[in-house]
Amino acid sequence: MARRVKLQDLNGTYGVARLSFSAPIPAWAGGGGFVSISRTDDELSIVCLQDRIPQEVQTDGGWSCFKFQGPFAFDETGVVLSVIEPLSTNGIGIFVVSTFDGDHLLVKSSDLEQARNLLLNAGHTLSA
Repeated sequence: MARRVKLQDLNGTYGVARLSFSAPIPAWAGGGGFVSISRTDDELSIVCLQDRIPQEVQTDGGWSCFKFQGPFAFDETGVVLSVIEPLSTNGIGIFVVSTFDGDHLLVKSSDLEQARNLLLNAGHTLSA
């Protein structure tokens, strides 16, 4: 039986910004709402509320965010899969960010209503 997860629907529209791998973390990345900062050898990616990201920064915007209500143990299996499977099998693009205590799922805001319905139909719980 698939795992049932409680998800919190976060307010706001999010963007995923891409900066040079050597760029310093900009001041605009801080503040309220969900923020994720990842650096690799290729890039610095920042997920935050879209209205904070300057226009000149390469951005993929228009994302809505769900927070998995954890925490979940690192060795717990199937948590993310149970949430993304009903979305991906129905053509909903996703972006997942994991943290120490849990996970965040982003879907395009244009797909938000369909994503909510698919998640509820899969047995997950949504709260505002």
